Amino acid sequence: MRKKLLFGALAMFMLGALCSCGDEKGSVDYETTAASSEEKSEEAASVDEDKTVEDASETEEASEAEEEGEDEENYETGDASLDDPRNGDEIGEKELLVVSFGTSFNDSRRLTIGGIEAALEKAYPEFSTRRAFTSQIIIDHVKKRDNEVIDNVKEALDRAVANGVKTLVVVPTHLMNGLEYNDVVNEIADYADAFEKLEISEPLLTSDDDYKAVAEAITADTKSYDDGETAICFMGHGTEAESNGVYAKMQQVLTDNGYENYFVGTVEATPSLDDVIAKVKESGKYKKVVLEPLMVVAGDHANNDMAGDEDDSWKSAFTKEGFTVECILEGLGQKEAIQKMYVDHAAKAVEKVK
Repeated sequence: MRKKLLFGALAMFMLGALCSCGDEKGSVDYETTAASSEEKSEEAASVDEDKTVEDASETEEASEAEEEGEDEENYETGDASLDDPRNGDEIGEKELLVVSFGTSFNDSRRLTIGGIEAALEKAYPEFSTRRAFTSQIIIDHVKKRDNEVIDNVKEALDRAVANGVKTLVVVPTHLMNGLEYNDVVNEIADYADAFEKLEISEPLLTSDDDYKAVAEAITADTKSYDDGETAICFMGHGTEAESNGVYAKMQQVLTDNGYENYFVGTVEATPSLDDVIAKVKESGKYKKVVLEPLMVVAGDHANNDMAGDEDDSWKSAFTKEGFTVECILEGLGQKEAIQKMYVDHAAKAVEKVK
């Protein structure tokens, strides 16, 4: 089984390298970057679990991770006691392990990652649903600040072994098939002999149908703002790697389906904030701008880079251009339609272990 999993991971990686964003399947190129400034800060902290904070599911917390060594925070992230870390024992022989990059924003963690976990738990009651984060920095920060214990991937796998789990289905909450996703696949493969059955589900944006479903979800959720005078802008993270094309593809899907007042940009790459502002101004008809993250959680990037009061935030930049700005601090994982997509992706893996 280990050889099968390892071969599958290698095949997925090679397929991603060969596929372009316009392909019917494998439409997202795999990440090839592992040298972003966020990763360097994590490497300096000797964190093995977070080497590739390259896609929107993982990277919304990257700049936050650099700041989390500080003893105090000047913002409130919510009550950690309301969150369920899902690290209990005596769970039976079947487990769904939900693997996320993680976030230290307590409310967002509960509503997004916790929302996905709850949807999976409801859909597959025969499985015990458990949590793992890949970012050790976030795990340590939450433990120090809130005394909430969240397993990393190795700890979660060891816990499953100790609990006598025989059937394990791993459900990553990653947005795309990037290096971070493949790192999870490889780490899981090391434990293949420890379980009788082991499968891993696909990330959110895997097929063309996935892009269409996400586009439908975000437009349906923001349709009340679609008044002809409002530009609705979604902020992703971005990467210098080739897979940055996912944002252009999402923009194309939105445009092709008639949502010409929807715009997609990134914090770290292209389309940049300047690109998005230029596009919004180009039509000359928009008076208001609504900002929302194209990220699984609403973490540091959403709260500060997008909605912060600093001069270089997206909110401040659009305000300077004369627009009325409204920010929606809601990660993709909070939306029921997106939660259902993760459930549907998990269904394929669950079917294989029956």
